[in-house]
Amino acid sequence: MDDPLHTLDTLPASGRGGILAIGNFDGVHRGHQAVIAAARKVADTQGAPLGVMVFDPHPRVFFAPDTPPLRLTQLQTRARLLAEAGADFTLALPFTAEMAARTPAQFIDDILRDALDVRGVVVGHDFRFGKGRAGTTDDLAAAGGFEVITIDAQTPDEKDAPPYSSSAIRAALQAGRPREAAAQLARTWTIEGVVETGDRRGQTIGFPTANIALGDYLRPAFGVYAVRVETGDGTRLEGVANLGLRPTFGTDAPRLEVHLFDFDGDLYGQALSVGLIDFIRPEKKFDGLEALKAQIAEDATAARQILARA
Repeated sequence: MDDPLHTLDTLPASGRGGILAIGNFDGVHRGHQAVIAAARKVADTQGAPLGVMVFDPHPRVFFAPDTPPLRLTQLQTRARLLAEAGADFTLALPFTAEMAARTPAQFIDDILRDALDVRGVVVGHDFRFGKGRAGTTDDLAAAGGFEVITIDAQTPDEKDAPPYSSSAIRAALQAGRPREAAAQLARTWTIEGVVETGDRRGQTIGFPTANIALGDYLRPAFGVYAVRVETGDGTRLEGVANLGLRPTFGTDAPRLEVHLFDFDGDLYGQALSVGLIDFIRPEKKFDGLEALKAQIAEDATAARQILARA
């Protein structure tokens, strides 16, 4: 399939009758990658396609819409990462009131059997589904007609290390520990977005920035980061970024402002992928532009040093 992301309406016939891994897979961390690898082996053994079913929005967001943003990966990015991990396609099911009301038996009959005719299902050990999260792996196994494979929690090699989890990654990012998050993800955590027009204040002090709204991404610790950036055409750059509310000037919503090193060009309207390499300092309010300019220069030096070692 050319496009790795599908809905039930766009999934071609070749996606039916395969092996299906089910979960949220937000972040596609090392534990998720292990689930996909195990599912890939089953699919190859049976000569069947491997699909990954995810729910969008995240069920937690559906049931608690006022909860702070928690997304680690955009849906299209998640589909690309799952494809890199071995999936033939990602099937995104809208998590609606209708979906939330489906009983476990209805989900099995309507989705797994009738819509997808699955040959096998691969899930994590704590998988729950259906109305009230009442369905378990035992319900899947009891349904019959398809194989059910349960994958144990995956943990790092370190003694007494907790399992890989999206929740642990979110906690690390919110604590200003992007390296810890990267260790669980097996890659740098990134924020993707389109460069918007800002107030251009950075240009007036010699540090122009590319401004990106955070949207429904998780809010990491507010502050200054060393970053690596990739543009839509694949150009790779380095820089320093402020993520937050800009206490010196104020803003109505948190955003990411990236100053790129050794770059002189127009990025307005372009898509950027900004990887948070390391946390430099928390946000701070300055008395004026000169104090802010001096601090940004120090931050840029610190970021260059961090990136040279990374």
